[in-house]
Amino acid sequence: MIPIAKPIIGKEEQDAILEVIASGQLVQGPKVREFEERFAELCSVEHAIAVSSGTAALHIAMLAHEIGQSDEVITSPFSFVASANCALYVGARPVFVDIEPDFFTIDPQKIEERITKNTKAIMPIHLYGQSCDMDAIVKIAEKHNLVIIEDACQAHGTTFHGRPIGSFGTACYSLYATKNITTIEGGMIVTNDSQIAERARLLRAHGSPRTYEHVILGYNMRLTDLSAAIGLVQLKKLNEWNSTRRSNAEYLTNGLSEVKGIVTPKIRENSDHIFHQYTIRIADRDNVAQKLKEKGIGVGVHYPTPIHQQPLYKDLGYSDILPVAETASKEVLSLPVHPALTKDELDYIIDTIARI
Repeated sequence: MIPIAKPIIGKEEQDAILEVIASGQLVQGPKVREFEERFAELCSVEHAIAVSSGTAALHIAMLAHEIGQSDEVITSPFSFVASANCALYVGARPVFVDIEPDFFTIDPQKIEERITKNTKAIMPIHLYGQSCDMDAIVKIAEKHNLVIIEDACQAHGTTFHGRPIGSFGTACYSLYATKNITTIEGGMIVTNDSQIAERARLLRAHGSPRTYEHVILGYNMRLTDLSAAIGLVQLKKLNEWNSTRRSNAEYLTNGLSEVKGIVTPKIRENSDHIFHQYTIRIADRDNVAQKLKEKGIGVGVHYPTPIHQQPLYKDLGYSDILPVAETASKEVLSLPVHPALTKDELDYIIDTIARI
């Protein structure tokens, strides 16, 4: 089986874990601080705050910006459900805007029509490693005095006009096992705002600036030094792995471009797509997906149901009609693109799809 994702954990990561175990400093220690410093450099920001998951990062970012009851957060319906759920966690209401058909990211041309007096934030989602149109989103946010919270959970190393994703507002990353780099489980918040950074640090650790002093209601959402040690090793490899992903994606696109009925991924002009997922569109998606699995090729559907159509959101009264996202959910199919793929495996994927 060619897997859809393949986390690469080697001897260097294993040695880093053993070093931490031997040190006895296992949680919120020097490895976490070093990992935060290196991650802030990646995003060209002043602050990085390591937390226990990408979902925790989004949740804390909402709280740090004091988003709460009666507030609205504009976001995309085409994402993993955690994006919108984190607005619900704090009592806010996600407001969904349809996506761009070429890039699967929020359509900035449709944002302003959904802004109300209760709108407090825009949460663009850089899906599959593709940047949103941040020039347009920043202009809208500045015009309406809105916070930007970037969901960069799939965008480690993505850039827009040469500027790192994660530097346009407060941003959140996932470090889950299948991401472009991993700490097995973990997340990161990045920002240039010192007040937001300090509040996020308090929120992740029981609201405690020092031992047994608690100044706000906080949570236990810290990252371990074991995880940070893995992350430090993985960060060194990110550029090479992203380069390999882009090369694999280009190879797949060249091989599939002449196959009838397939729409290959498009890359936004002046952006650096890091291909967390390589996602095609195909009308007979479910049938093709099943046949590929039977031929030993792992595939994924990201995502089969837009968030506004999930049972939870229907129960909350959502009845949006968002045709671009709804059509995409029936057509998208993610193929293996990870750095461990061989040329023979890429050729096999291309040839098998062509035969199907």
